[in-house]
Amino acid sequence: MKIVVIGGTGLIGSQVIELVRANGHEAVPAAPSTGVDTLTGEGLEQVLKGADVVVDVSNSPSFEADAALDFFTRSARNLFAAEREAGVRHHVGLSIVGVDRVPDYGYYLAKVAQEDAVRTSGVPYSLVRATQFFEFVGPVMDMSTQGTEVRLPSLRLRPIASSEVAAAVAEAAQGEPTNGIRNIAGPEIHGLDRLGELTLAARPDGRTVVTDETASLFAGMPDVLTGDGAVDVSAVRYEDWLKQH
Repeated sequence: MKIVVIGGTGLIGSQVIELVRANGHEAVPAAPSTGVDTLTGEGLEQVLKGADVVVDVSNSPSFEADAALDFFTRSARNLFAAEREAGVRHHVGLSIVGVDRVPDYGYYLAKVAQEDAVRTSGVPYSLVRATQFFEFVGPVMDMSTQGTEVRLPSLRLRPIASSEVAAAVAEAAQGEPTNGIRNIAGPEIHGLDRLGELTLAARPDGRTVVTDETASLFAGMPDVLTGDGAVDVSAVRYEDWLKQH
């Protein structure tokens, strides 16, 4: 089976490539660095020739609302036109747990528009929604640092290891289309400020965490990002992951 991974050179995509290749499938990474640009359509016809499955784990280079909306909608338009032309039989998309419950956050609205494009594309699909990756905690802390203070809100998250997300995406790609959504999350709920404290306890660097509900990209976000009883929960705890990375 030929599986093309849009965003296949990134954090999730590169792991998906390894997983599906290990199971004997042909896995092709598609990204601007490999000559494929979904924003312009460049390279899509060539890379999708003979493709059975397309996995889209690409991401907008900007979290700004208009830029993200343009990226996801334009990319989807070009990608699905190429998929239909190539006879792709399964599209797998990656989204965010709770994405449709955050009406005032532009990036999430852009992801909702991307999901809508998947559903109306005419290509059979499977969607995986994941909570925030463990790997994002450090960069969020860096963006929220003022001097020696890391200012973070107490918003509750249930973060997950990127390896678990990649495994779920790879599983979906090797299965049949569900035309539905699978939600996945980490095993523990923590406030974002507590995640910062856990990070600095494992990797002390002179900074301290200050709880500030007005700080970071997650400031003012409603408490909807932990999922609900329908969420599949992975086994890897953040504290254990910190010890290994």
